[in-house]
Amino acid sequence: MHHHHHLPTAAASAPESAAAATDPPPPPVPDPSSLRIHIPSSPHHALPSTPHKRPVVMTSSSTSTPTRPSPSPFTPPRRRKVPAPAAPAGAAAARHLLRCLHLRLRILLLISLPTLYFLSPTPAILPRSLLADFLSAAAFSCALLLLLCLSLPRLPFALPLPLPLPLRRARRSPILWSIGSSPSASATTPTTGHFVQVYSNGDVYEGQFHRGRCTGSGVYYYYMSGRYEGDWVDGKYDGFGVETWARGSRYRGQYRQGLRHGYGVYRFYTGDVYAGEWSNGQSHGYGVHTCEDGSRYIGEFKRGVKHGLGHYHFRNGDTYAGEYFGDRMHGFGVYSFANGHRYEGAWHEGRRQGLGMYSFRNGETQAGHWQNGVLNTLSTQNIIPGSPIAVNHSKVLNAVQEARRAAEKAYDIPRVDDKVNRAVAAANKAANAARVAAVKAAQKRIPNNGDDLPLSVV
Repeated sequence: MHHHHHLPTAAASAPESAAAATDPPPPPVPDPSSLRIHIPSSPHHALPSTPHKRPVVMTSSSTSTPTRPSPSPFTPPRRRKVPAPAAPAGAAAARHLLRCLHLRLRILLLISLPTLYFLSPTPAILPRSLLADFLSAAAFSCALLLLLCLSLPRLPFALPLPLPLPLRRARRSPILWSIGSSPSASATTPTTGHFVQVYSNGDVYEGQFHRGRCTGSGVYYYYMSGRYEGDWVDGKYDGFGVETWARGSRYRGQYRQGLRHGYGVYRFYTGDVYAGEWSNGQSHGYGVHTCEDGSRYIGEFKRGVKHGLGHYHFRNGDTYAGEYFGDRMHGFGVYSFANGHRYEGAWHEGRRQGLGMYSFRNGETQAGHWQNGVLNTLSTQNIIPGSPIAVNHSKVLNAVQEARRAAEKAYDIPRVDDKVNRAVAAANKAANAARVAAVKAAQKRIPNNGDDLPLSVV
């Protein structure tokens, strides 16, 4: 099964808090862009998403080796020529006579056609001349002859055209495509039940099959990299299961069509943990990402990154609550420093940008327009008319209110702990059932009275 994730990067940490309380410069804000959630892939090779799609080669002598023909759609199939039966002497003589009369009939028809033009009524208003009559008769004859050749091509007096105009296209025999040999009714390998299947790359599946595909409960061992234990539907992870990888990562939760989908917990080999909603193999929805250094994000995710409303607790004690966009603080939010300072206002790609207010722990404030994390224009109560750089303090206060409302919504997002716990319990149960099915499949390989079931190799 192919993973759609990447190795997790180290979580970004917040800067140390400001030391002085009197007029210190606003401390920089940590860039959380490196806090993206990544799922490590197999260290050796990509996971086959559909192992059942490989052609199965049976070791039993009763089945032939699958081969794939490569017919060309431009080469028609060969057909044997069947000699035509001998015709009677009378019929042959009649055909010979008609062939001899073909040329004479055609010449006679070509000469007689112009007479039809002179028999047709001519308007009295048009003057008649020899040249005009000749050209008109020739054009009339050619048009009539062409019409006869198209409508009656099989008559003996029809003249052949320079380009062949068949009435219908020649029928071609259909090309039949096939993959492998035809299934043998005497094959001894079961297609439904419990048995073991070994793949050419070293992977092994032990568990239930239905109509030749992994369906039910089973264990898939990836060669020297990990295993999956859980539910299968039509050769893909579907239901609940547990993934375990050699480097130490593990996922327990729901699957759909071979991808993590639903609720589950992924423990990274680095120590990070994500617990929450999944969609098409990525963290998507509400969840909690806890980093190895102690920092934690609780909020919304979209396609594997922080996106929406959420609050982040940094390892140095700083917190941010508000809006995220593309894994960065973007929109309106409130950043509280561990030393008591606070910024409330607008953000852009992880930096203070727009209207906002910075409050020191001694009560002093700096309000105005921020650019790239630095206050570049102070706000004033009385704006000088015509001043292009003045910022009205009332607009700054409106931005502060928006930031506070976004922070409140970020703390009020729904928690999914109960749903995740139920999914983990179901995954553990499915893994136990898969191990039982694997044991049953392995027992069928034990020789019984000198007979051993054939082992399918893909």
